[in-house]
Parts: sequence; C-alpha cells; structure tokens
Amino acid sequence: MYHTLEIQRDGAIATIWMNRPEVHNAFNAQLIADLAESCRELDAEAATRVVILAGRGKSFSAGADLNWMKAAGQASVEANRADARRLAEMLRALAELSKPTLARVHGAALGGGLGLAAACDLCVAATGAVFATSEVRFGLVPATISPYVIRAIGARQAYRYFLTAERIDAARARDLGLAHEVVAPERLDARIARLAHELLQGGPEALAASKDLIRAVANRAIDGGLVEETARRIAEQRATPQAAEGLAAFLEKRPPGWLECASDGR
Repeated sequence: MYHTLEIQRDGAIATIWMNRPEVHNAFNAQLIADLAESCRELDAEAATRVVILAGRGKSFSAGADLNWMKAAGQASVEANRADARRLAEMLRALAELSKPTLARVHGAALGGGLGLAAACDLCVAATGAVFATSEVRFGLVPATISPYVIRAIGARQAYRYFLTAERIDAARARDLGLAHEVVAPERLDARIARLAHELLQGGPEALAASKDLIRAVANRAIDGGLVEETARRIAEQRATPQAAEGLAAFLEKRPPGWLECASDGR
C-alpha cells in the first residue's frame, strides 16, 4: 500500500497514478519515497511489461510541495543533502527501469514534474499541458532533474529554459524533444493505450537491452571501442532464447510467445 499513489494494473501494463490532487501532485518526502519504491516493485515484476506514469486531478505534477521546500530550507546542509539524494535516486530508479516507461502529461509539469516526464522513455502531452524548469524563481537550481532534461532538450536549450524559467506549452515541448507527441485531452488515454500496445510487441529482454544500449552509446565518439561494444551487444542478444523465438515466430508467421504472455498477464 502506498500513501501518495496508486498502481493500476491492466494485464502487462501498470499505471502509477500520483494521487495528491489537492496540491497538483507536488513532491513531498512521502511521494518521493513511494515513487522510488513503486519503481523497484514494478521493475521486479516479470508480469509487468510497460509502466505508465500519470497524475490524478488537474495536473501531472507541479513540482515540489512548498511546505516541504520550506522545511528543507530550515534544515541543515547534511539533511538537505540526504533529502536531495533521495529525490535524485528516485528519478534514477524511474529512468533506469528495465521496462519501457511512458509519461502521461496533462496540466502542469513544473520543476520536478518536468523532471519526471523527461526521465520517462516516452512522453505524450495533452494540448493544454504546461512545462517549466521554474527553480531559479525560487532561488534554487534544477539540479536533480538536469541529467534527464538536458538529455531530452540538449544543453543549448537548457541554457534558455533553466535561466528564464519561462513556461513551455505543449507544442513547444514537442519541438524541443521533451514531449514525443501532443494530442487533444480527450484523446490522451487512447493514445497512451496505443503506444503501450506498441511497446508490448517487443521482446521484454530486447526492450531492456535497447534501453541499456542507448545509455551506453549516447554521446560517445564512434571509435574502435564503441564499434566493438555494439558488435558484442548484438552478438550476445542473438544468442538468447528470446531472439531465437522472435526469429522463429517471424519465419513461421505466428505471434511470438511474449505476446501470448502479455495477453494473459504473465
């Protein structure tokens, strides 16, 4: 049982619903702890193949709870460091989940909320969604979310939005690479469901290996070491039972076994 979120399961798809609608799903210590634990729980579940992150109420997440921030400001440097480390580790747990992750963004995605969206593999936003790295306006810095936001929009755009803290509408978020798609609010759930279905078509081990591949290859020089590593990765994957099943299914013109498992929740 979680205090600040709910996990809804539909076969092989699990949705984490942040459930603090009265404060627009703003972070506090409990929500951070619950998100971290729910990521660990779902990562360990073989039956879960895709994880969706969503928010109850009017917003995805409005960032940090002001009361939590005020308490942190009055705490010692060491207590602040421990608090920030828990937030950073939660974002890392989400970003490094072995299953594909999909952010369902509506309303506000501010500060840490934008960080959650950027830490997910895919992001679909409703047309009315608004993003911002608003920390400087509180005398703060977007430190723990920065690796994921910069990965999404690049350093050059980060200079602008980290420093101005201006609001980013959904269309601009898509242009920046923060959101993959923007849809009308009434189509948001249908589009999320369709993408989740597409993700289920891939072999679970291949999806996890592909996520790890991106982390290993991104921003590296194409040299002998990288060429050798990519050759090793595909050779090892080819030798797996899952790869053998995928090829056999293709040649035999039948669905691969992992689709049958997904349909019955295994």
